[in-house]
Amino acid sequence: MKRVLSKLYVQVLLAVILGAILGVLYPDFATTLKPIGDSFIKLIKMLLAPVIFLTVVTGIAKMNNMKELGRVGLRAFIYFEVVSTLALVIGLVVVDTVKPGAGMNVDVATLDASSIKTYTEAARHDSFISFMLQIIPDTLGDAFTKGNILQILLFSILLGVALARCGEKGKLITDTLTSLMNGMFGIVNMVMRLAPLGAFGAIAFTIGKYGFGSLFSLGKLMACFYLTCVLFVALILGPICRACGFSLWKLLKYLKEELFTVLGTSSSESVLPQMIRKMENAGCSKPVAGMVIPAGLTFNPDGQAIYYTAAATFIAQATNTPLGLSDQLIIMAVLMLTSKGSAGVTGSGFITLAATLASLGTIPVAGIVLLLGVDRFMSEARAITNTIGNGVATLAIARWVGALDRTRLAQVLDGRKVAPRVEPEGVAKAL
Repeated sequence: MKRVLSKLYVQVLLAVILGAILGVLYPDFATTLKPIGDSFIKLIKMLLAPVIFLTVVTGIAKMNNMKELGRVGLRAFIYFEVVSTLALVIGLVVVDTVKPGAGMNVDVATLDASSIKTYTEAARHDSFISFMLQIIPDTLGDAFTKGNILQILLFSILLGVALARCGEKGKLITDTLTSLMNGMFGIVNMVMRLAPLGAFGAIAFTIGKYGFGSLFSLGKLMACFYLTCVLFVALILGPICRACGFSLWKLLKYLKEELFTVLGTSSSESVLPQMIRKMENAGCSKPVAGMVIPAGLTFNPDGQAIYYTAAATFIAQATNTPLGLSDQLIIMAVLMLTSKGSAGVTGSGFITLAATLASLGTIPVAGIVLLLGVDRFMSEARAITNTIGNGVATLAIARWVGALDRTRLAQVLDGRKVAPRVEPEGVAKAL
C-alpha cells in the first residue's frame, strides 16, 4: 500500500478526489484555497522559459545538418494543421448530431453581455496578423519576462543554429548550457512533488465556486464535449499511433502522472517540462522534442479546436440561429486561423471564440454568456486532449523524420527499465 501511495499520479488522483469532496461539503472554505493551485501553476510557469530555451538551444547546437531543422519544422507544421483541422471537423460533426443546444430557445436580448465584456474587448484587438508579428519580441528580455513561448522558441532556434555553426568554438557554451539544463530539470522534479497540493487547491476552488449544479444545467453540452474528446483520441490519435508502430494505450499509461496533473490543474503548460523529458526518454531526439512540445501548445491545440466548433454550434442551436453547410464551413475556415494563436492570449478560449463569432456576424457573440457556468469544467478535457495530442505529435513527427529510437520506445512503453538516454553527437545524422 505504501508503495502505491508513493507514486505521484496516485497522490494527484487522491488530491483531486479530496479537493472535490471539500468543495461540495465546505464550498466557502474551498474557494479560499485558490492561491494554492495558482501558486503551483506560477512555479511551473517560472520554469517554462528557461527549460524551453535550454532544451531547444542545446538540442539544435548539437546538430550537424541545419537543413534537417527546416525539415522538422515543415513537417511539424503540416502535421499540426492536418490534425487540428480533423479536431475541428469531429467537433462539428458530433455537436451537429447530438444537438445539445436544440430546444433551449434562448432570447439573445435577455442575455447579460456585461460578464463577457473583457473577452469581447480583447477580441477586437486580436488578429492573426498581429499574432504573427508578436512572435518577434521587442527585446530579448521582453520575451523572457512575459514568458511568451513562441518568442522564446524563435530566439532559442536562432541561438542554437548560431552555436552549431560555430563548431568547436561554440562547444564550451553548449556544454555550459547543457549542465544548466540538467540543473533546471532538477528544480522541475522538486516542484512536481507539489503537484498533489496544487491539484487539491485548484479542484477544491472550482467545485466550491461553481458547484456541481452548474454542470446539470448544461449537462448535455458537457457530455457532448467529453464524448467528442474521447472520440478524437480514439479515432484520430489511435490510428496515428498504430501507423507509427506504438500503442496509444501504452503511451497513456506512460504519461499517467502528467495527465493526472493536467486533470487537477486544467493546464497543459503545467507538465510541459516533464513532457519534453519524457519524450526524450522514450527515444525522441532532443531537437524534435524541444521544438514540437512547446510549439504544439499554440499550433496543435486539439482540445481547444474541438471546443471552438462545439461551442459556436451550441450557441447557434441555443439561440435558434440557422447554420447552413456553407456557414459551418466558414466557421471551420476562420477557426483554422484564429485557433492557432489562442494559447498565447489570456482567457484564450473566450477571446478566440468571441473574435471568431464577431468576424462571422451570424452567431450572436452575447451567446458566450451561456458557457460561463461550465467552461471551467470543460477546461480539464481541453487540457488533457491537448497534452495527449502533443505527446502523439512529438513521437509521430520524430518517426516521420527518422529521429525516433523505436527499440527504446517499445522498451519504455512496455515498462522495462532502460539506461538514461544520452543524445549522440550529430543527432541530425539520424534524421
